[in-house]
Amino acid sequence: MKKQKGFTLIELLVVIAILGLLTTIALVSLNSARAKARDSRRLADIKQIQTALEMYYSASSTYPANLTDATFLSDYMKNVPTDPQGSNVSDCTGATEAYTYTQTESGQSYTLNYCLKAAAAGAPNSVVGINTATPAGIAD
Repeated sequence: MKKQKGFTLIELLVVIAILGLLTTIALVSLNSARAKARDSRRLADIKQIQTALEMYYSASSTYPANLTDATFLSDYMKNVPTDPQGSNVSDCTGATEAYTYTQTESGQSYTLNYCLKAAAAGAPNSVVGINTATPAGIAD
C-alpha cells in the first residue's frame, strides 16, 4: 500500500480552529487597549480644560459661564476638546454630550463631568463611570 502525502481533513480543521481562537483573543485584547487609550485621551482633555479654566480664573477672578464663552475661547482655549467617540455616543448618563461643564458658586467654582469606560491610568481617583473634575482636582 502506497502512503499518500498531505493533511487529513481533521488536521486541517484543528489548525483552522486554533487560528480562529488566536484571532479572537487578539481582537479582544485590541479592543481593551483601544478603550484604555480613549480614556487616557479623555483624562488629557479634562486636564487641558482645567488648565485653561484656571488661567481664565486667574485673570478674571471668576470661572466662565460656559465653555463657549467668547473670551475663554479666544484667549485661553482655541478649541474645546470633544470626546474621542464623538458627542453622539451615549455616555454614562445617557446624555449625548460627553463633557459637561457647569459653573457653580456664582462663578467661584465649577464641575466638569466626564465618563470613563475602562480602567484608566493617570488619575488615581477616577473610576469606570461618571467622574467629576473641580478646581480641587479630579474626584469620582
